[in-house]
Amino acid sequence: MTTLPPSGRIDGPVLLTARWVVGHRDGRHVILDDGVVVFEGDRVVFVGHDYPGAVAARIDYGNAILSPGFVDLDALSDLDTTVLAFDNQPSWRKGRVWPRSYMERAYEMYTQEELAFQKRYAFAQLIRNGVTTALPIASLFYRAWGETDAEFSAAADVAHELGLRVYLGPAYRTGNSYVDDDGRIAFFYDEERGFRSFADSLAFAERIEGLASPLVRAMLAPDRIETCTPDLVRRTADAGRDLDIPVRQHCCQSDLEFTRITATYGMTPLEWLDSLGALDERVLLPHGELVAGTRHVDRPGRDLDILKNAGATLVHCPLVSARHGGFMDSFSKFRAMGVRIGLGTDTWPPDVIQNMQVGIMISRVMDGSIDSVRSEHYFDVATLGGADALRRPDLGRLQAGAKADIIVIDMGHDRIGHVIDPIQTMMMASSGRDVTDVVIDGRFVMVDGQIPGFDATAEQARAQRQFDGLVARYPERTYGHPPVGEIFSSAYPRLGRNA
Repeated sequence: MTTLPPSGRIDGPVLLTARWVVGHRDGRHVILDDGVVVFEGDRVVFVGHDYPGAVAARIDYGNAILSPGFVDLDALSDLDTTVLAFDNQPSWRKGRVWPRSYMERAYEMYTQEELAFQKRYAFAQLIRNGVTTALPIASLFYRAWGETDAEFSAAADVAHELGLRVYLGPAYRTGNSYVDDDGRIAFFYDEERGFRSFADSLAFAERIEGLASPLVRAMLAPDRIETCTPDLVRRTADAGRDLDIPVRQHCCQSDLEFTRITATYGMTPLEWLDSLGALDERVLLPHGELVAGTRHVDRPGRDLDILKNAGATLVHCPLVSARHGGFMDSFSKFRAMGVRIGLGTDTWPPDVIQNMQVGIMISRVMDGSIDSVRSEHYFDVATLGGADALRRPDLGRLQAGAKADIIVIDMGHDRIGHVIDPIQTMMMASSGRDVTDVVIDGRFVMVDGQIPGFDATAEQARAQRQFDGLVARYPERTYGHPPVGEIFSSAYPRLGRNA
């Protein structure tokens, strides 16, 4: 391995070679056997064979894949708490929805220092799993209301330190769901507070865009649609168009959301957003599980037509959806209709490869066909789909002129087994743990599995302590305030040393 300077950058052309290179020609990915990628500065200058020029450094990765970095449109950026709901339901009895008693005195459950740590810890994990462009997502369950400029300013600093390409935007809302005293789910709205939060997020976006950083850009991140009033949705859409930045809003993801929107407005969630003029090519919509015509109502094609015509992108998060018994119905149908689809992780681990694997398997089950979805369909979504959603033709592909966002996936160890096709074998046997090296914007941000300045063992221990502290406070925010032992079950009886 070439010795790298502390900056992680090498002056002059850098040539990378491996057994397989995922290049890009004529609008699609291609596999180059024993190919090379050459980059200089922040740009790819050559992809192919037999580079004719002189280089400052040459690195041969051997039996590996050189791939464009993954684009994660819904990237976990806090300590994942979905594990708490994995075997503990219903969510409203397990602290995943505020009871009225907590809502009336909700407070920030994390300090500013803890929030900054979460971003740094999460951003490093994204890099370790081959994510080179990320749109962070964190839960508002543990916040007094919305996210803040201070924590996202710290996140911008962390992104520059670690070298991760990000689109940042503090989440905001005009309302929240809660559990009433009689156990029913209700909604509370405070538009004035929500508009203040939106104004702060908009100011943050304007400032970040004004800096013109090559790594840190802005997005608007309104919360899930059932927590947003119509005026907030309209204002957000207008601001997204004015600044020409992505707008991400969770939609079509839960029975609670679907019931709330249809009962209140007499329209499906996508029809409602469309009626407000809130859908266009800038809009990203996690998770797309409850699209009309597939599970709830008999309006075949209506919602899909809305999506296709607007150019909005469904953000597909296969792993977290499958863990909770949901899934997009159906990936192949949406793709065939021309609906734009990108990929998100939104859970631990932020393993894009595992998400693609789960996506392929569940999609085939949903379709009742092994032929409906192929490996390249999901690889395209994890690279080109995310880049197209961000309207960034310089991301998600390895070709001359593209950003030098490159990952190395080790295919030479004995856990992989035999390789016929590298992408198909990746979908069968690989994982995010096989990502060994990452280049973002021409900077080596991870080498041989190590991120400079990030001690994975020490950081994990700190994350566990913070997580344990959160769990200890769960009775405060759980309906009826039962003890922790009643909120969270154990797979088997827990026996102490003297049991």
